[in-house]
Amino acid sequence: MSVRGKVGVFVSAACVLLTGGGCALSGPARPACGCCCPMHDWKGGVAMPERTGVITMKGKPMTLVGREVKVGSPVPAFTLTANDLSDLESSRFRGKVVVLSVVPSLDTGVCALQTRKFNERATSLSADVVVLTVSMDLPFAQKRFCGAEGIERVITASDYKYHTFGESFGVLIKELGLLARAVFVVDRAGKVVHAQYVPEVTTEPDYDAAMSAVNAALR
Repeated sequence: MSVRGKVGVFVSAACVLLTGGGCALSGPARPACGCCCPMHDWKGGVAMPERTGVITMKGKPMTLVGREVKVGSPVPAFTLTANDLSDLESSRFRGKVVVLSVVPSLDTGVCALQTRKFNERATSLSADVVVLTVSMDLPFAQKRFCGAEGIERVITASDYKYHTFGESFGVLIKELGLLARAVFVVDRAGKVVHAQYVPEVTTEPDYDAAMSAVNAALR
């Protein structure tokens, strides 16, 4: 047996010993052990659950990657990319009521409208409320959109760099590589008090329900 073959056998054995049969090793490519266990996705990381029957895109069923974020659960930590390319971490908004307005792309009419409407509604809210629009758009495009539309009360941030927000919030559309339309409201304690996965991606979310959750969280 070649040296490479012996190394492969050793690593495979190590996977079995460490995990009881499943491979816990990961990396940027396929695991060194060469295993195809369900614990690995195609990149070699831990596979995320997939959900069907939740949303459609122009009537066509789509697959969401990641677990559903439910009301009453702690908000997942996240790191996005700000318009100036710096990291924007969820810890920055600790103690605030946060509206996470998730859209596929600001270059589409419904996404632009959703952002404008939340911007309008946020103007009557106190500084204790932060509205964050999240998409896969490049930060340059997000900044350009805000400038052209006069968006001042909504912060735009992108998941293009780390691709972790989509999976953490269960809004990554597997077939498109875009984020699904969704709205989450988080209270000052970091608990999710409103969650809507919009069933048809091309339609708007329920703004009134989101704002009711915001007002309740401010009391």
